[in-house]
Amino acid sequence: MNRLAVINVVGLTEALIGEHTPRIAEFRRRGMFSHIIPAFPAVTCTAQSNYLTGRAPSQHGIVGNGWYHRELAEVQFWKQSNHIVHGPKIWDELRLPSPGSARGGSPATAANCFWWYNMYSSVDYAITPRPMYPADGRKFFDVYAWPYSIRTEVKQALGEFPFFGFWGPAAGVDSPQGKSDAASRWIAESAKWIEQTYAPTLNLVYLPHLDYNLQRHGPYAADGGLNPKIHRDLREVDALVGGLIDFFAGRGVAVVLLSEYGITNVNNPVHLNRIFRERGWLTVKDELGREILDAGASRVFAVADHQVAHVYLNDVTLEDEVRNVLGKTTGVDTVLGKAEKIAAGIDHERAGDLVAVADANAWFTYYYWLDDARAPDFARTVDIHRKPGYDPVELFIDPALAFPKLKVARRLLQKKLGFRMLMDVIPLDATLVKGSHGRRPADKKDWPVLITGQPGASRAPEMESTDVYFLLRRLIAQ
Repeated sequence: MNRLAVINVVGLTEALIGEHTPRIAEFRRRGMFSHIIPAFPAVTCTAQSNYLTGRAPSQHGIVGNGWYHRELAEVQFWKQSNHIVHGPKIWDELRLPSPGSARGGSPATAANCFWWYNMYSSVDYAITPRPMYPADGRKFFDVYAWPYSIRTEVKQALGEFPFFGFWGPAAGVDSPQGKSDAASRWIAESAKWIEQTYAPTLNLVYLPHLDYNLQRHGPYAADGGLNPKIHRDLREVDALVGGLIDFFAGRGVAVVLLSEYGITNVNNPVHLNRIFRERGWLTVKDELGREILDAGASRVFAVADHQVAHVYLNDVTLEDEVRNVLGKTTGVDTVLGKAEKIAAGIDHERAGDLVAVADANAWFTYYYWLDDARAPDFARTVDIHRKPGYDPVELFIDPALAFPKLKVARRLLQKKLGFRMLMDVIPLDATLVKGSHGRRPADKKDWPVLITGQPGASRAPEMESTDVYFLLRRLIAQ
């Protein structure tokens, strides 16, 4: 049984491999390269679940990064328990003997460094972001680890995880909390620490660094070349990947590089919930002078997730009318009903009754208010769990703030002194976002990729996202 490190370079595509990524380009030349036919939707949680189960969302149930829980009448994003991913995972299968063979040798072990649905899985070693929330309303950034001892030991070795660099306005930019690649660098070092301490058979490593500025600025400039604003990000992630390749090679561990999706340029945010509200289908309630989406009381609402939106119908008699409205909405490419969801492998009870797919240059917001003065208080904050949809605008500081650094400093001082405070520095201008993903890009150069140092691993120029699972198993079993 071989040992394998799988390095997930978020957002990596063939178009990005070249002048600014010499180590990744060299690794590609020496090994095997395939395009991955993007998962649907092409978002983090779905793609990773396809890779780790060999199944589609219709079977494993991960229809996006979040969805509407019909029993709870709540939209929930970024939950962390592995129990919601149905079916056995690759590490479970690796522990089983092959049919007709006797079990021999040491049992396979697995480590997960920041891939999603990491908590309470059956991996042997796990590290994942997990803030602490005391009852007095405070929030402390931290990590969760299994076994519990890892949390203390890895932080003693590497310091605190730079959470501000993992998501939000400080992610992917230099800040007082660290350099632009601080979060990905910490994760890379934690993967090395896991390898040195436990030497697992399978080590899953997550490097999100490219994700941030690709969404802020888009991958391409007006002339069609790579956007100069992402050149530094490419060089930084390339250095991290090169260091990991050298490290694992020195310990006899094979390496697979892959990505979850490719990001493409967008310039058209589509506000489906505002359209539904204007039709009288969406319900909001007043809470302390702010408007809160009441999903359970709404006849129709959308859960936006990048370029895909799950549309839920509490009033099923409206299906034809809703589908007609979506079909006429600028920025909506296609609408999936029952038959189309089956064909797309997303026909699961968690999915929307209808699924909308954006045009290539468009993406879906969660916005439902018609007056920014009535927007919920969390709208202007980084709050990935309270918002009823994905919000990439969290990557920006509001450009309308006269002295944004001063406001952030003031809020941090209030927090340090123990006062209640709202870090309300996020804009409500969705046009700031220039890159998105979720649909299948027209050009294969914008698809996710898989690269391995084993030239004979696969001759396929492209593979289904579910086939990644079988390739990884084969590489370990060789």
